[in-house]
Amino acid sequence: MRVRTATPADAEAIARIYNEGIDDRLATFETVHPSPDEVRAWFTGTHPIVVVEDGDHIDGRVIAFASTSVYRPRECYRGIAEFSVYVAREARGRGAGRVAMSGLFDAARAAGFSKLVSRVLVENVASRGLLKAVGFREVGTYEKHGKLDGVWCDAVIVERLL
Repeated sequence: MRVRTATPADAEAIARIYNEGIDDRLATFETVHPSPDEVRAWFTGTHPIVVVEDGDHIDGRVIAFASTSVYRPRECYRGIAEFSVYVAREARGRGAGRVAMSGLFDAARAAGFSKLVSRVLVENVASRGLLKAVGFREVGTYEKHGKLDGVWCDAVIVERLL
């Protein structure tokens, strides 16, 4: 596996992987699939996105991605980014998430960020395990933080200094 900076040309692969996460109903409160064009809008030049390519495939198929986005719009939070990490179903459990996060740490530091934060659905044991393994700490739990299919769900707050 190798990690690299994502480009708008990766939008189709990123959308495919993200949409699997949406369908699994364990990784996000989102329920509507974004199109590749909507994913292309993530490429603002400010917030890094990385992809992981599978070394077992000659075409370098994208099997995971990690992205950053605005945490809060206020100036005082400029050095903090929210992040997400998703791995294609067929590649889960092989270390692609760890590779993606390692690449994201480097890219986020290079972009001037000093901390990454996110929220993880309490039931997402695999993601919580990955994030602990790469140095995130669980800060606390937001109770009834978002609705998923009409049901209020709790989310664990995670952070990591870069």
